[in-house]
Amino acid sequence: MSARPEITHPGDDAIAAAMSRTLTALSAVFQALGNGEHTLNLVAERTDNAFVTGRTDLSIGMEPLRLAVLDEDEFCAFRMLLVFALEASTMRSAVLIATTAAEPNPRACGWSVRDGWLHPLDTDGLQAAVTPCPDVAAVEREVYPAPVLLQLPDSDLNNPHA
Repeated sequence: MSARPEITHPGDDAIAAAMSRTLTALSAVFQALGNGEHTLNLVAERTDNAFVTGRTDLSIGMEPLRLAVLDEDEFCAFRMLLVFALEASTMRSAVLIATTAAEPNPRACGWSVRDGWLHPLDTDGLQAAVTPCPDVAAVEREVYPAPVLLQLPDSDLNNPHA
């Protein structure tokens, strides 16, 4: 018998609800980040103790409204990882970090996944997480508080005219 716990397959209804929340969450994240070049990183710990990561680079424009992803396959994999993180039955924890290209230093904010939604991370913890290790060549990121993302109840996501 394996020492690693088994992953239970979530039901189709749970996945469908998490997919709706993911689209809403990504839309809210894109609006919160605004114009610019952004990198989204997602790190999740599965219930079998394995860590999985996703990354996507994108460009957002607000006037006119546009979204361009650098690699569509990378974006799709990132989005599916977020679906399973928001669904939560196969994930123990997850964190999403958004880095925005800015001068003189990139800016970063982040959210933790809890209760099926994205919640702003504490900036002190985020600063510690994004600070490069000593003697490592890496760009320092300016940390700022992530905005609170409004969540619609799942019933409103399935019927936006209710």
